[in-house]
Amino acid sequence: MTSTISNQKPSQLVPPHGSDVLKPLLLNGDARSEALTLASTLPTITLSSRERGDLIMFGIGGFTPLNGFMNQADWQGVVDNMRLQSGDNAGLFWPIPITLSAPKATADSLSQGDKVALVAQDGEVMGILTVEETYTIDKNHECQQVFTTTDSEHPGVQQVLSQDDVNIAGSVEVLSEGEFPALYPEIYKTPAETREILDAKGWKTVAAFQTRNPMHRSHEYLAKIAIEICDGVLIHSLLGALKPGDIPADVRQEAIKTLIDNYFRQDTVIQAGYPLDMRYAGPREALLHALFRQNYGCSHLIVGRDHAGVGDYYGAFDAQTIFDHVGKDDLITQPLKIGWTFWCNACNAMASDKTCPHDASEHVKVSGTKLRKALSEDEVVPENFSRPEVLQILRDYYAGIAKEERAEVKLTGASAV
Repeated sequence: MTSTISNQKPSQLVPPHGSDVLKPLLLNGDARSEALTLASTLPTITLSSRERGDLIMFGIGGFTPLNGFMNQADWQGVVDNMRLQSGDNAGLFWPIPITLSAPKATADSLSQGDKVALVAQDGEVMGILTVEETYTIDKNHECQQVFTTTDSEHPGVQQVLSQDDVNIAGSVEVLSEGEFPALYPEIYKTPAETREILDAKGWKTVAAFQTRNPMHRSHEYLAKIAIEICDGVLIHSLLGALKPGDIPADVRQEAIKTLIDNYFRQDTVIQAGYPLDMRYAGPREALLHALFRQNYGCSHLIVGRDHAGVGDYYGAFDAQTIFDHVGKDDLITQPLKIGWTFWCNACNAMASDKTCPHDASEHVKVSGTKLRKALSEDEVVPENFSRPEVLQILRDYYAGIAKEERAEVKLTGASAV
């Protein structure tokens, strides 16, 4: 008798959210081929950009342990109490509803158990949903609870108010990851792939750095603080849709890679990306960021000023204080709360409100919005805002956009300080 002993060490990473294992819903091989054939015979629902990103996250296990778009009980529980209410996951913490909408005529034609093909706006078949129920929601109530506003100028509120009339709940089979693997082959990673990389490095504590912007000096400083605390940092960039005026993903990735190559110690940082759109939900989105980073293997989430915020809808550190109201068993991934960071002229270095003894008049507070505004208006960017190699990439990007075609960037809220 012979036996084999695996040389693979057990993972030291945090477990997925609400599960011992990841639960990816993406089909491959013959199962995918058969599902595509079936999908060609089914009625269709066209996905919004946000819904498409959510579906891909189901596919890669980023939304473990969910098995599909939420039913009415789960929608209500998440909106009001940040908890699922039905099935095996009843009571599980979840901060933002993950829902699918359809026109009323489509919803009226569907019954429980029916299957429907989920199609992207470009016509690609992305998945199949098995209908559990159809229901209507109070969109204003969702917006007030999740975004703390019903102002239609808020980009997340716009998304909800523009949804179709009826929500369709049900389990999904995912058939595509969209363009992300081909467009971003070096950085687009599934949770399983990210965990494999982290395990190979022997890391146990990993801080996720969420970004929808190129990294400026304050971002760099936050990541380096986390490296001092954890085994390493996952710089995890959103690759989905943003609001007008934000810098596109390919430019951001080049800028971030350049920063890592020139200003971080080797093997302390991993650059990766994920397929969601921004919701701009501030505090609630910070909780969602922590939750799905747990699925990616991260023990911590860096939460600085105005995390996932927009305009002046949230206080500068609301996304930190919301974690104080989460039960100790609800989230394993914990926030690394870091206050104001800035360049101090007197220190001649980056500093924070906890370390710098000098008057605020010496402080240069950097934000992604300030940086985008200066670059979009061809203003001189101070050297203490961003590294020169990064600034050159961003200047080249804006040089390719005619001034009259550049989106206006407004300084509001914490970004204006």
